[in-house]
Amino acid sequence: MIKNILTSILILSSIYFTVNQSFVFAQTNSGKYTIVIHGGAGGFPENAPDSIKQAYLNSLAEALSIGKNILENGGSSLDAVEKVINYLEDNPLFNAGRGGVFTSEGKHELDASIMFGKDLSTGAVAGVTIIKNPISLARLVMEKTEHVLFAGKGADELGLKLGVPVVHNTYFHTEEQYQNWLKSRMPKQPGETVGCVAIDKFGNITAGTSTGGRQNKMPGRVGDSPLINAGTYADNRTCGVSATGIGELFIRNTVAYRVSVLMELKGYTLKQACEEVMYKVLPEGAGGIIAVDKQGNFEMVFTTPAMFRAVANSEGLFQTAIWK
Repeated sequence: MIKNILTSILILSSIYFTVNQSFVFAQTNSGKYTIVIHGGAGGFPENAPDSIKQAYLNSLAEALSIGKNILENGGSSLDAVEKVINYLEDNPLFNAGRGGVFTSEGKHELDASIMFGKDLSTGAVAGVTIIKNPISLARLVMEKTEHVLFAGKGADELGLKLGVPVVHNTYFHTEEQYQNWLKSRMPKQPGETVGCVAIDKFGNITAGTSTGGRQNKMPGRVGDSPLINAGTYADNRTCGVSATGIGELFIRNTVAYRVSVLMELKGYTLKQACEEVMYKVLPEGAGGIIAVDKQGNFEMVFTTPAMFRAVANSEGLFQTAIWK
């Protein structure tokens, strides 16, 4: 009798697990997707040489193509966001990975975060110094650990343990950039934080952000990019958001989550929520945000003279831009 009871329990458990798994993983393929990218908001001059302008636009288009191809072929928003940001991290034009700006000590401390809107799972790293692609380590934090955020030496050591590509800290700058920094200690470089938000054909929203931080920042300073709710947020019920700008302002005002909560609790549209936060909560010149909602609508709102940005969707839209 006991054996029969145990058998019944196992059968019921199996049925429950199967039904529950089907509920969790079975989603309808809508055939629709949207992906938005930013390469930072700031004061990029309109009279910059045409060759430099085109280099940025070409890089944005290449990054956008990477993400679009993944989504078009039925891939996940998680993969699309990670691979797009990997490309931008490897591109020295942007303030992430290879093009990361310098601390006041002339070194590099990198931050990144990623969030999956289906179950609100998140991963982030801050102050890493040897991780080639911080966004990929952030994803592994989400998928391979029970934690959300690793920082400094612990984050670097986790990367070594998990086998992600590592580099010497000098990899993140070019010799020309380094010499220019040594001579001028310029307050800011042209490159900026990078981010990506996407919704895939199954309705899953992912947001990710990666940065080298602020030029000449004090060692150990952490901005909004690795902080879920401030610089990155995603929820399938509302939207996904990635921010760029003055990190301290985005942290104090919980910018990324604020956009989502305005939609959830006040019934704002994505456009209304983004404009409310950027135009009424933050001061002029604070930076910018990109966002995608559960219907695939997108916004790219900024209060600086420029924001490197790009967008594509399943309806054929494919655009890159720098200024308003």
